[in-house]
Amino acid sequence: MALSLVETPERPWQERRLGRTILKTYRDTLDLYEIVPNNNQPRKAPKEDPELQRQIEANEGIFEPLLLEPHPEHKDKYRIIDGDRRWSNSRVLVEVHKKEQYRRIPAEITDRTLTEEERLRVWIYIHRQRKEWEAKEKEMVAYWLVNKVGRASAANILGITVRDLDKLVEIYDLSEKLTNLPDPGTSITWAREIRNLNKKLLTPTVLDTLIRRVNNQEITNSKDIRKLRHILRDPVARDEFLTDRGSIDLAISKLGPPPSKKGQGLVGDIEELGEAIRRYPWTTLTALKGDPHVLAKLEETEKLLKDLRKTLSR
Repeated sequence: MALSLVETPERPWQERRLGRTILKTYRDTLDLYEIVPNNNQPRKAPKEDPELQRQIEANEGIFEPLLLEPHPEHKDKYRIIDGDRRWSNSRVLVEVHKKEQYRRIPAEITDRTLTEEERLRVWIYIHRQRKEWEAKEKEMVAYWLVNKVGRASAANILGITVRDLDKLVEIYDLSEKLTNLPDPGTSITWAREIRNLNKKLLTPTVLDTLIRRVNNQEITNSKDIRKLRHILRDPVARDEFLTDRGSIDLAISKLGPPPSKKGQGLVGDIEELGEAIRRYPWTTLTALKGDPHVLAKLEETEKLLKDLRKTLSR
């Protein structure tokens, strides 16, 4: 149930514009235990932060007031819209370090309980303005919003296109599959590198192999993923990478010679034909020995080239 507060001379309202949302708020100082965290806020990163605790102590308290709303279910309690980490670390100072002076919390309180969409819009607007997105947070928030309000509303709240939203969701979903990294915090970096590969080349088989190799720590540098841009375009190198004992280094060794500057017209086409044939190792060609279809095509091409040479030699 949404609650509203009444303006009094002791607490005059002030208007605050946060993106599309205009709030009426007033300033006050509350006890730590009058404040209740919002379990449905988008930020899911760890809340305890020794550095933030040191900052609170250095400032002799919280410098930036928490943004709160009247709690819809508990009278005389206020729910956090923004400031959960500041509140959580003040609580650590009070309960763990026994520093009672940090129980008094500066707050900016709205005149009413916000709707869920208003709360999300306000929270995201504040964090975008602060440029406070942590490594994985933007993707995580996008993923969470899609599950909560759907793609169209999520894109609208984040102020991005549905296409950009889908990209963020794909990256987050992929990062969750990278489960055995030396530093789990780098999973989003790995996922972004993988996501930047050409979608047409990143087939389900390639993606599954890549995830398995990363989780098995056979690939230990996220920048090595960029080498797959060349490997996956080369059929021989790609097949080598997909074998059970394949690796990026082995696949690179199977790459054909770099393309030379091709001539125009017929000359360029002849050069391209030669390069295409040279890309295949002799072990692969040997396996085609006696293949009637291949031999027929070779004879046909050989005759065509002989006739072409004869014509151009006259």
